[in-house]
Amino acid sequence: MNRYIKYTLAMLVLLAGFYQTGRAQNFGAKATLDKKSILIGEQTQLNLSIRFHAKDSIGFPKLADSIGKIQVVKFKADTAFDPGDKSIKTVTRHYTITVFDSGTYVIPSYVFKSPVGDLPTDTLNLDVKTVAVDTTKAFYDIKQPLIIKYTFWDWLRDNWKLIAGILAGLIVGGGSIFYLLKKPKKEVVVEEVKPDIPLHIQALQKLEEIKSKQLWQHDQVKQYYIELSDVVREYLEKRYTIQALEQTSEEIFASLRHMDIASEDRNLLRQLLVLSDMVKFAKEKPAAHENEKSMENAVTFIKDTQPHAQPTNVNVKGDEAK
Repeated sequence: MNRYIKYTLAMLVLLAGFYQTGRAQNFGAKATLDKKSILIGEQTQLNLSIRFHAKDSIGFPKLADSIGKIQVVKFKADTAFDPGDKSIKTVTRHYTITVFDSGTYVIPSYVFKSPVGDLPTDTLNLDVKTVAVDTTKAFYDIKQPLIIKYTFWDWLRDNWKLIAGILAGLIVGGGSIFYLLKKPKKEVVVEEVKPDIPLHIQALQKLEEIKSKQLWQHDQVKQYYIELSDVVREYLEKRYTIQALEQTSEEIFASLRHMDIASEDRNLLRQLLVLSDMVKFAKEKPAAHENEKSMENAVTFIKDTQPHAQPTNVNVKGDEAK
């Protein structure tokens, strides 16, 4: 029994070793240089790559901005999958490096962290050389710049945008001048200064316009009383300086309580405004004679209360001006 257990344990250990070896054989980390020898200030590329299972997590070594005197200029990375096994991929990071002092520099080993353990790279040597100078030859002055002919066409090619802009400006400017010269001049029309029309004359003219529309005769009774009352309210607002256009009829009567208006004229105004409210809000349908009477009351009220009682020449169907 003990012998069987030992045999089983030995087989498990062996299988685990094969499995670990199978996993490890696909792994590998390496570091390479595109050029192992460069001149001062020249650039080369340090490549750090690792091959591993795509499902595994790998810890990449971190490089600073410099490796001693070696300057890291820029960095990029790329990934490639194994053509025969897409579960295995290789990630490579390319570091462009340069050195500004001659000598041999050691690039240390870098360690990748993987599920099978740490995977280090080999150390590399970078040889940086100076530019060879022939000391047997005499020193010479710096050569003068070469004289190159610069033709008009060269100048035109270098400044075509400026020339195009100038030409465009001339075309636009010339076109504008031509248009202004050819554009027909507008005749200056001097408007005739119209004399101020007295307030009561304006109101009487508006009443005449309403009457000419024959609104109530065409079943537009509500519109007739709306326009009629608006003319009277506008007259009251300007004549007595009250907010007649915004006030209710009762508020208008209250505002006019202390005004110099004859009692018979107050009655005419009340009849007009109250009937207008009944038509507009209570759908009252006045008789024809009431419609005519409302217009007569409006005309009489305005004539009786006109400023300074100046006589007028406006007649509404036979009504004589007072």
